[in-house]
Amino acid sequence: MKQYGMSREAAIQECKKEIAIAWKVLNLECLRPTEVPMPFLTRALNLARFMDVVYKDEDNYTRSEGLMKSYIKAVLVDPVPI
Repeated sequence: MKQYGMSREAAIQECKKEIAIAWKVLNLECLRPTEVPMPFLTRALNLARFMDVVYKDEDNYTRSEGLMKSYIKAVLVDPVPI
């Protein structure tokens, strides 16, 4: 914000644009044949998905009593039977 002299809201909007572009690039790379092995790409994609869940609208990692608590409960306590 200080470097470019922009407001907090403008910086947040710019970050959201960059995140959208990064998702498009990541999805495109996972669909296109590449030299990188697919298991590596899958792990990178899963890490990106995890970070999206944890930090999408707020810091659910630091304040885990809300949304993250229900996610953890759904996965570990009440899993979907196979």
